Amino acid sequence: MPPRGAAGPKDPGRNKSRRRQLRLVLLGVITSLSLALLSYTSPWSLLELRSFDYLSTLKPPPVPEDSPIVVAIDEPSMAEIGSQWPWPRALHGRLIEALRAAGARAIGFDIIFAEPAADPQNDAALATALGPDVVLAGDESLIVTPQAEQFIRTEPLAEFSAQGAATGIASVHLSRDGVLRQIPDYADGFSAVLAHTAGRKVSPTAGNQLIQMFGPARTYPTVSYYQALKPEEFLPPGFFRDRVVIVGLSLQNAPTLEKGGADTFATAFTVHTGHLVAGAEIQAAIFDNITHDLFISRAGHMAVIAAIALAALAAAALCWRSTGWETAVVTLVVLPLMATASFVALIGSATFLSPAGPALAFLLVVTGQATIDYAAERRSRREITGAFSRYLSPALVARLADDPSQLKLGGERRTLTILFCDVRGFTTISEALKDDPEQLTTLINRLLTPLSEIVLESGGTIDKYIGDCLMAFWNAPLDDPDHAVHAVGAARKMLASMDGLNAELKREADAAGTSPHVLKIGVGINTGECVVGNMGSTQRFDYSVLGDSVNLASRLEGESKNYGVPLLIGEETARLAGRDFITVELDSIKVKGRTTLSPVFTVLDRATPAARMEHDALLKRKYEGSITSDDAAFARLSGELPELQRYYELMAGRIA
Repeated sequence: MPPRGAAGPKDPGRNKSRRRQLRLVLLGVITSLSLALLSYTSPWSLLELRSFDYLSTLKPPPVPEDSPIVVAIDEPSMAEIGSQWPWPRALHGRLIEALRAAGARAIGFDIIFAEPAADPQNDAALATALGPDVVLAGDESLIVTPQAEQFIRTEPLAEFSAQGAATGIASVHLSRDGVLRQIPDYADGFSAVLAHTAGRKVSPTAGNQLIQMFGPARTYPTVSYYQALKPEEFLPPGFFRDRVVIVGLSLQNAPTLEKGGADTFATAFTVHTGHLVAGAEIQAAIFDNITHDLFISRAGHMAVIAAIALAALAAAALCWRSTGWETAVVTLVVLPLMATASFVALIGSATFLSPAGPALAFLLVVTGQATIDYAAERRSRREITGAFSRYLSPALVARLADDPSQLKLGGERRTLTILFCDVRGFTTISEALKDDPEQLTTLINRLLTPLSEIVLESGGTIDKYIGDCLMAFWNAPLDDPDHAVHAVGAARKMLASMDGLNAELKREADAAGTSPHVLKIGVGINTGECVVGNMGSTQRFDYSVLGDSVNLASRLEGESKNYGVPLLIGEETARLAGRDFITVELDSIKVKGRTTLSPVFTVLDRATPAARMEHDALLKRKYEGSITSDDAAFARLSGELPELQRYYELMAGRIA
């Protein structure tokens, strides 16, 4: 007994589990670190932003009631006004006066008036209409050339600014995939200046806020330019009262990604509609985002990395013991839950944490460990197949490979047919080859190989080899309703195979100028209830059978030579196989270890009904003690049943 505290015997299964779990932890760490580094790259950022497009458009908030009204320079207006774009600036002056008269609180022109008009009177007419309630668009751009980078700021004409009109930078920043998602980081951005002009409070932004779009193109309340010129004629009373108005290009037929369009942009909704959104609507959306605090803040890198690590940890916990179909089901549930959690955070706290990183981390750990487990299972299957294919039937090997957990101690009671096969005169052969053990081993292997193949082909299980003896059984571990028939059929094939093997040995001996070794076998078969299972110790065990029926099968094999037949079978085997084979009773014997008499039978190739009846009558006289050694039936039956000739000789000799 080991001293207290000393390590006990190693448990291979437990050590294997610990190694697996260590690999799983390592997989989780590598996955987390790799994705954490990947999250700093531009392609990854675009992947996250694409997920924002889908999530932010699942349930967009409604357009605020006090949202800006878009006055669209659209197709109907061009037709009504009857002039090509750009229109005379005096027309814009008329629009300002009409909107102001209709009660508009602030007017923003998403149009850059940076160059003088061809007719100075048009500039003068527009300048006269401008005032502190008007915001004109400006632009900032960075021109990059091989020689230098040049920053250019474009503003309206000085004469327009002199009238009190404010300037707001209408430039926007597109993501690398050409989609507009980010709120412009300009202190004097167009929408921010327009909001101040209208007396609205603006929420501060830090440059990483995303635009919450409210819908696709034409989501905002929009009227045509020609209608705004005469609101009393075309629009309901008070339509513009106390409202912010944004004037800009906004075609009714929203341009597509393929065709493009002037002052139009791809937004989060473009992934659904394929259409671009006019710049005037973009400015309106930015206006509502910063005045109603609706913009979305992106989670920082540390939060992204933490989410990735937590997802990898959750995946490791899921795979901690094993992976299987349950793992796949849970994964299919968890991935949508991650997207749902990201969506809830987006609409609940206006924070966007992309589910792409955590979902990919979870998926990589699960699929990675599942792949490792699958490879280990395949390796285990190969090991099991290699270890047991020489001893067990192919069906059993496949079953054990599919479920290695069956390789444990334990058993069950089943009715089996057990076969013992032994070499006759093996002691003589061993004595003759005592100085050549290699030849003796080769000879036994050449004998046992075909016999084993016959057993396996018939669906039997090879229990063990005991020197020159082979033990096999049928109806375990897989059900075999015809186990007795298959066992007897295998025995007859085994006996028949001896002729071919002996002929081959004779040819080899003649070629070598030596005496051939003639091999003969005896077979005993019995059917009965046994205990079958893995028996042995926790370190080493075999799939084997125990029981009185096994002992009787072994005794029948030994008794077969005393009856002059190569095959002796038990009573239950004869009953079950009697429908397919000619079975005849030979005697009732008391074998070692049993107190009762056991009828024994053999199997014949052919026998007429008359001969079988006479044989049964002879056997009855034997049991009654009324038979003599000179009974005429011995001679007649030896001729009619030549396979039993030696049996009749032995019986007559024992009676004498």
